[in-house]
Amino acid sequence: MTDIVCIGSVLWDVIGRSPVVMRQGSDVPGRITRLPGGVAMNIAMALVRFGMRPAVLTAIGRDAEGDELIAACERLGVDTALAYRSDDLPTDRYMAVEGANGLIAAIADAHSLELSGSKILAPLTDGRLGDVDTPYEGLIALDGNLTLALLQQIASDPAFAHADLRVAPASPGKAERLLPFLRHPRAVLYVNLEEAGLLCKSDFPDAATAAQGLTSRGAARVLVTDGGNPAAESGPNGILTATPPQVLVTRVTGAGDTFMAAHIAAERAGITGAPALHRALTAAATYVAGENPA
Repeated sequence: MTDIVCIGSVLWDVIGRSPVVMRQGSDVPGRITRLPGGVAMNIAMALVRFGMRPAVLTAIGRDAEGDELIAACERLGVDTALAYRSDDLPTDRYMAVEGANGLIAAIADAHSLELSGSKILAPLTDGRLGDVDTPYEGLIALDGNLTLALLQQIASDPAFAHADLRVAPASPGKAERLLPFLRHPRAVLYVNLEEAGLLCKSDFPDAATAAQGLTSRGAARVLVTDGGNPAAESGPNGILTATPPQVLVTRVTGAGDTFMAAHIAAERAGITGAPALHRALTAAATYVAGENPA
């Protein structure tokens, strides 16, 4: 009953938001929330809003926070039955501060996911989703919170050889972990302009140039976003560009994940090319404006 498997971080997001412009050392009033998050979880939640049925492969502790997180995920329509539950590792967390001028700072504590390693991938080899003789052939959304060693393993593992891989970095600081997928024939990369530059070790002036730069280095297909500036897709059919709708930004954490989920859902529904890119940009703009796109 699963449409897509989301592999990566599922954790608690602790987000502090203020409606005022902030700088280093700012001490301002605002709101602090705790919600299920992590790149894989953000993608999964967005996919639910777009009518898909995601399952997550991740590591969640058998602590009180982990039990609460499992319950919250299930209420949101995300299947956690295949998640690895660790007896000795705590549930991961992410903390961010956002102001009217965007993300001020963030810390991702995904150590339990990193330490769990390949244990989270067991359902793809033990018969629950696939095995050596019958590899999983469906959609996989993969996030860069996994270790470089595990991502390298996934890139060459026969268990993933028939999957439709959609890959996103967890943050610019982890963008280079996606290098094993830069020449992967079945991987679609979803990155922002900064992440594209880090992968190519270049500075790009815009998304279209970045997308072309990634494909020239071997990427089979890539989508590059640049905030409110034009985004681009590059692949076998050349370069596509589109400009996102202009909106008042009220949040930024999770915008890229919403873009990726909306694009995957559009293609799942048979919408491709420029219409799919436009739909994904519209969904991301709706999200940053404070609404939940559907």
